[in-house]
Amino acid sequence: MTLERIHAEILAVRLIPNVDPALAEQFKLEPRYRSLAIFTSTIDDIGYTALDEATKKADVEVVYGRSFYAGAAHASGPFSGEMIGVLAGSNPDEVKSGMDAVFQVVESAAYFEAVNGDKSHAFYAHVVARSGTYLSKEAGIDQGEPLAYLIAPPLEAVYGLDVALKAADVELVKFFGPPSETNFGGGLLTGSQSACQAAADAFREAILNIARNPIQY
Repeated sequence: MTLERIHAEILAVRLIPNVDPALAEQFKLEPRYRSLAIFTSTIDDIGYTALDEATKKADVEVVYGRSFYAGAAHASGPFSGEMIGVLAGSNPDEVKSGMDAVFQVVESAAYFEAVNGDKSHAFYAHVVARSGTYLSKEAGIDQGEPLAYLIAPPLEAVYGLDVALKAADVELVKFFGPPSETNFGGGLLTGSQSACQAAADAFREAILNIARNPIQY
């Protein structure tokens, strides 16, 4: 079965060089953070992966990241997509560097994989070799630890996680119980980089097995 990569797209970006104090209070910004970068993306999990990468490439912090209900197909506007992310930094150059990292991940480093031709059946089996401040906080692990970021439609997610956990010496540190805001599910697994890769490979094969034989049990 041939898998086709599905890359996300950044739909809109704006930088706020000097954020208004009232807005800074809503984001609970530290006093040293005065600049914001805001973006929307067509795929939420890729956007979150990109946010994490930004924390490794620039002196920025993720202060907001949310998925939109029902996903990009039911977005509230042409530039809404499936998620919104906000980076905070001490100056405009830092948040711009953070956004450069976001674009690099979205354009080439992270992608969903489509099982079928119309791309209606897809999953995310991505290995983060070294977690940044964002995903490590989400997962409750030390910064720099590897992660397997595994996402799929509801049934596939639950079954695939079980297969992944049994295939490698990994620990489930974050469970995204289906349905998520975008009607998917999954989790974050940690272990050695090789173990995370083995778990991601097992997750992928489990999804393909379901696609081949959806009602065989």
